[in-house]
Amino acid sequence: MKAKRAFPQPITILFIVVILAALATWLIPAGEYHKLSVVDKQFMLKQKDGMVPLPFTQHTLDSLKVLIPLEKFANGDILKPVSVPNTYYKKESNSAGLLTIIQAPIKGIYESIDIILLTLVLGGFIGIFNDSAALFKGVSYLAYKLKGKEYLLIIVLTTLFALGGTTFGMAEETLIFYPVLVPLFLAAGYDLLVPAAIIFGGSQMGTLSSFSNPFSTIIASNAAGINWSDGINERIILFIVTTSLLIWYILRYAKKIKANPTESLVFKIDGSVKSLYEPTTTNDAIIEKLSLQTKLLLLIFSASFLTMIIGVIFYKWWLLEMTSLFVASSLLIVVVTKMKEQVFIQQFIKGAESLLSVAFIVGIARGVTIVLNEGNISDSILFYTTKTIGSMPPAIFILLLLALYMLFTLFIASSSGMAVLTMPILGALAIIVHVPGKEIVNSYLMGMGIMGFITPTGLILPSLAMVNVSLKVWMKFITPFLILLFFACAIILLIGLYV
Repeated sequence: MKAKRAFPQPITILFIVVILAALATWLIPAGEYHKLSVVDKQFMLKQKDGMVPLPFTQHTLDSLKVLIPLEKFANGDILKPVSVPNTYYKKESNSAGLLTIIQAPIKGIYESIDIILLTLVLGGFIGIFNDSAALFKGVSYLAYKLKGKEYLLIIVLTTLFALGGTTFGMAEETLIFYPVLVPLFLAAGYDLLVPAAIIFGGSQMGTLSSFSNPFSTIIASNAAGINWSDGINERIILFIVTTSLLIWYILRYAKKIKANPTESLVFKIDGSVKSLYEPTTTNDAIIEKLSLQTKLLLLIFSASFLTMIIGVIFYKWWLLEMTSLFVASSLLIVVVTKMKEQVFIQQFIKGAESLLSVAFIVGIARGVTIVLNEGNISDSILFYTTKTIGSMPPAIFILLLLALYMLFTLFIASSSGMAVLTMPILGALAIIVHVPGKEIVNSYLMGMGIMGFITPTGLILPSLAMVNVSLKVWMKFITPFLILLFFACAIILLIGLYV
């Protein structure tokens, strides 16, 4: 029997998209919209015949039919030139050649160096923190304190894993918790699905409502030309609603199978499946008391992300300040743990290396936009797309976009790759079809978040392997919840259009 051919990795997919983008420059007519930007508190309008200065007033925006409040430009929420509606004109073709294709990813890395550096430094920070085992000890301590009250443990742990997903994109880090939590929940009378739903489901739910995740929300907002804090209130509400739904769903299932173990989907479909972890593993790993050092490390970790959010919202921080924050936090962890200089450098570099692929994804995907821009077809794609869907009511447009992102996630599971690949065009399109840019970002988060529960290119298969449960069991368990989640997300998106 032949081995199944693996699906291409995100970087390979993006290289293919770069080539397709280059091919598109030969097939799509070149053209451009007039562009409006802010220079020294003055509007500058880039037209076919050159640059024209315009007064920095709401009247200027209204006269150009740019439906954006003036304060969005004054506050720096709009970071990129805005396409002016009904100003599209044809330009001379500039078709891409082989050299353009080769140079595009490199140029993309040049232009994305600020977000790439934040990604690598954050990886180093997480690497340093993980080396201290503080997160593992914290969860183990919770398991010890709430033993006998496992229903409370379900609530607390699901919330914590969701917070990890929504703040820093917690994903692969969850795998270390299965040996501790699986025996604990089995001993409490639950089945193997319960810890899988808590650990994987919790972190995945967090990514759906990411309000400070640098690998999704910040990258997507940056690529769409808006400030990532725009829409954060809606995402916090989304986090509370969707996480509560997941907790209710897990508790409902857990209560049913504890009352009658034969109702377990694992038992019904997979049969009498054994855990990969013996109960003694839990007893060895349980932490009965947290040291002062561990408490300090957990405080530093939480405070770092909280400080980042406060800095961006209230003090106009951006990538330089955020990167500096995580450098400082890394050094603070070194001081608390009394880590040796050699170990610090090794662990920091190792952590950065773990996110190197994400950094390349960001740069290469930016290369796609460069090919389209240099070929003068980015605005042409926007123009012809607008002619097709521009007449759609905003409500239908945003729901269609949610469905499209769910479809795209089956092929591109990387949140950063998806963001920088789609946001530059969709962010500009949103303005023309009268949809707030924050709702474009939110539809992307929701679409990827929903499909992330089942996409085989994501983390679901390794997670199920950790609990020794089949994909068939998981699909039977999670499908009703995903239907409920889709309608909840759709309602929140529709409300966001008009609030």
